[in-house]
Amino acid sequence: MKLFRLLYIAVLSLVGLMLYSCANIGSPEGGPLDIMPPQYVKSTPAQGAINVKGNKIEITFDEIVNIKDQQKKVSVSPVQKNPPVIKALGKKVTIEFRDEMLPNTTYNIDFSNAIEDNNEGNPMEGFTFAFSTGDEIDSLQISGLLLRARDLEPMKHVVVGLHSNLEDSAFTHVPLERISRTNDRGQFTLRNLKPGKYHVFALNDMDGNYRMARTEDIAFLDEVIVPAAQRYESVDTVFTFDNKIDTIVNATHTMFTPNDVLLTMFNEDYHSLYLKTTTRPSRSLLHVLMSTESPEMPQMRIIKPQEHAQDWCVIESTPRNDSIFYWITDSALIKSDSIVVEMKHLYTDSTDNLSHKTDTITFAYRKTGTQLKQEAQEKKAKEQQAKRIAELKEKQEKGKELSPAELRALEDADKPDIPKLECDFARRGNLEVYDTIKVHFATPVAAIDPKGVHLELKQDTLWVEQSNVPAFKTIADGDVLNYMLPMELEPEATYRLTIDSLAVQSVYGLFNDPLTSEFKISPLESYANLTVHVNVTDHAFIELLDQQDRVVRTVIVKGGTADFENLLPNTYYMRLILDANGNGKWDTGNYARHQQPEEVYYFPKRLKMRKNWDMDESWNIYATAYDLQKPAELVKNKPEESKNKLQNKRDQQNKKKNSNNDEDEDETEFGTNPYNSNKYQNYQQNKRR
Repeated sequence: MKLFRLLYIAVLSLVGLMLYSCANIGSPEGGPLDIMPPQYVKSTPAQGAINVKGNKIEITFDEIVNIKDQQKKVSVSPVQKNPPVIKALGKKVTIEFRDEMLPNTTYNIDFSNAIEDNNEGNPMEGFTFAFSTGDEIDSLQISGLLLRARDLEPMKHVVVGLHSNLEDSAFTHVPLERISRTNDRGQFTLRNLKPGKYHVFALNDMDGNYRMARTEDIAFLDEVIVPAAQRYESVDTVFTFDNKIDTIVNATHTMFTPNDVLLTMFNEDYHSLYLKTTTRPSRSLLHVLMSTESPEMPQMRIIKPQEHAQDWCVIESTPRNDSIFYWITDSALIKSDSIVVEMKHLYTDSTDNLSHKTDTITFAYRKTGTQLKQEAQEKKAKEQQAKRIAELKEKQEKGKELSPAELRALEDADKPDIPKLECDFARRGNLEVYDTIKVHFATPVAAIDPKGVHLELKQDTLWVEQSNVPAFKTIADGDVLNYMLPMELEPEATYRLTIDSLAVQSVYGLFNDPLTSEFKISPLESYANLTVHVNVTDHAFIELLDQQDRVVRTVIVKGGTADFENLLPNTYYMRLILDANGNGKWDTGNYARHQQPEEVYYFPKRLKMRKNWDMDESWNIYATAYDLQKPAELVKNKPEESKNKLQNKRDQQNKKKNSNNDEDEDETEFGTNPYNSNKYQNYQQNKRR
C-alpha cells in the first residue's frame, strides 16, 4: 500500500511537470554562440610547398568563409602588375594569378584578418599562405610598427615594402619588391624574405603603382635592414588543475629580427605651384589664388586703362601668399568694366623648380545672378519707399494728421543716404585675461583718429577714462581688415571701449558710425597654471591639446621648463616636438634630402586643470614606449571591433578596471610599473646613440 502511494505521487508529479512545460511554450535554445574563427584544413598546393606549377591556389577551411575588405587588407608578394583574382566560395578560397609565375621565387599571400566566418564574422587573424616555384622557400621576416609622424596615429591598411636595390631612386622609379599591409594597430610583418640587405618603406599608394609620388604619404629608414633568424630555447611548465607542476618541457623557438622597425609616416607637403584662378568679385576688388604657398607675391602692372594712379590698390594677403586681394582705390579703375594687367609670378616648371613667368590677365566685372537679384530687390524696395513717402507728403499737404511713426519716416527720408564704413567688435561681453579687444572692418582702413578712441575702466560705479591708450594695430601682416588694441587686460576689470562717429576712415573715404561695448575680464582665480619640467633643455616646444587633439596653446621649452599660464579649467593633453631647426613649428620630412620629420612625443596621461590650481609636472619623454605614449582617448584610428565575444568581454572588463582606477589624484602620474622595455622605444634610443 505504501509502495502504491509513492508510485501514485511520482506519477502525479510527472504529469504536473509535463503540464507546466506545455503551458510555457518558448523558442528552443540555438546552442552555444560561435566564437571561434575559421581554421585552415588543407590546400592545393600545400602550405609551404616547393616546385609549384600552375597559377591557381585553393585553400579549404573548416566552415563557410567570406573575404572582407580585400582591397585594403590582402597583399601579394612579389608585387603583381595584374592583381590576382581572389574569391571565397563556401569553405574554399581560391587565388588565380594573372601574371606569369616567376621561376625560383617564393610567393606570399597575406590575408591579414580579411578571412572571417560566414555566421558570426569571427576574423582569422594574421593568416598568410606561402609557396615557392623553386627548390626552396624563403623564410626570413621582419616586423615593426607604422605611426603617423605628426601625431603618432597608428596607420592601418597601409602598404609596407622593401627594396634590395639600395639606390635612392629605387623607391621613386621601381615598384616595391615585396609588400605587406599594416593591421588595424599599425603593425606589419614582411614574410618569406631572402637573405640580403634591404631598404624598408611605407607608402599610401594612391595611384596603385607601388612607387613613391611626392604627393603621397611615405615613410622610410636610412638604415639598411638585414633579416636574420636565431634559435633559442625556453622552459615551458604544464600545471595540473590544482595548480601543481605536472610537466616541464624544453622548447626550441625561432626569433626573426629585426622585429622592432619603427616607421613614421609623413607627407612632404609638396604641391606644384601655379596660378589657379583670377576673379573680380566686385568693382573695387581683384582676387588672385595660387595653387599653394608661394615664397613671394605676384607683381602686378596695369596695362589697361592706361590712365590710373601709381598707387592704385591696398593689398591683403595670407601669410602663405596663396590668396591675395587687391582693394582698388583708383576711381578710374573702379569704373572700368575691364582691367588688363601684366602679372609676374612664380610657378613650378618641368624640372620641378620654381621659375618666374609673366601672364597677361583680364579682370572683367560681370554681375552675378545673385548680385542682379539683390539689386532688383533693392530697387523695388526703394520704389516702394518713394511711393510711401509721396503718399505721406500728399496726406500732410491735405492737412491730415500724421502719426509719430509717419513723421519719423518723413524726417528720415529727408536725410541724405550716406554710405558708412561697416565695423564691429570681433567679440563682446566676457573676455579672458589673455584676450585682446579686436575690431573688424568691412574694407581697408586709411586712418584711425586716436582722439576718437576712448577706453574707460569701471571703478565702483564710475567710468574712468584711461590715458596712454595704445593705437590700434593690425592683427597680422597682410591683414588689412582686422585690428586689435595691443594691451594687457587687467584681471577682474570691466572696460568700455568707444569709437566715436567719424573716427575711422576707409580707403574709400567712408566713415564709421559710433561703436561701443563693455568687456568684463575674468579674475585670476578662474584659471589654472601648469609648469612642465622636461628632460629636453632647448630646441623643443610643447603643444597643449584639447580632447580632440587640437592645439590650444604652444610654449617653447627654455632650460627644460615650459610654463602655461592662465589656462581655462578643462582636460588637456601634451605633445612635445623636438624642433631641430628652431623655427617654432613642426617640419615634415623630405625623401630626396634624407630628412626625417621632426620627432613628436606625447605625455601619456591627461591633465585635469581646475580653477585656482597650480600644477607642476615632470616629463621624461623616453620613459614610456613610443607606441604607447599617445593616450587612447586621442587615438582616432581605433582597432576594429573584435568579433570574438570572449575578447570583447575581456576588453570591457579591462575598460571597467581602468575606469575604476582612473582617480583624479592619479590623472597625471605614470603607473607604478612603467612599460620601459618596448622594442619601439629601444629602437628610438639606439638610433640616438
